[in-house]
Amino acid sequence: MDKNPLPTELKLSQSARVLEIAFDDGAHFRLPCEYLRVYSPSAEVRGHTPDQAKLQVGKEYVNIRDLQQVGSYAVKIVFDDGHKSGLYDWQYLYKLGRGWQPLWQDYLTRLAEVGRKRSIQDPFEAMQARGEQPAVLPAEPAT
Repeated sequence: MDKNPLPTELKLSQSARVLEIAFDDGAHFRLPCEYLRVYSPSAEVRGHTPDQAKLQVGKEYVNIRDLQQVGSYAVKIVFDDGHKSGLYDWQYLYKLGRGWQPLWQDYLTRLAEVGRKRSIQDPFEAMQARGEQPAVLPAEPAT
């Protein structure tokens, strides 16, 4: 696919701590605030090189305070823990939505490796318990 999907809707549910994003190719993602926070594209989180990345811990209750569109290519997410330096471009949000399962599992594994545990129910499990799917992908074109 040459074309990068563009968002058609961003909807924040602060009560559920979930950002819903629909894209013009039919994809629809529900991304928990905690997931977005721990995978912030900011240098503060990712570092300037992979060995500088900082594991984010204790973000179970983080919420989004504000969304600010940046041009036609990204959104700045302001979190209620004060983090606001990451620009989430549409491609990155699409990648987070598409790859939520291995990315979230990698995060949980890294937490376990440093002896940390999350203190509340897994946000993806909670979402699915409510009958909501984290990702609805577009149908593959017929060949």
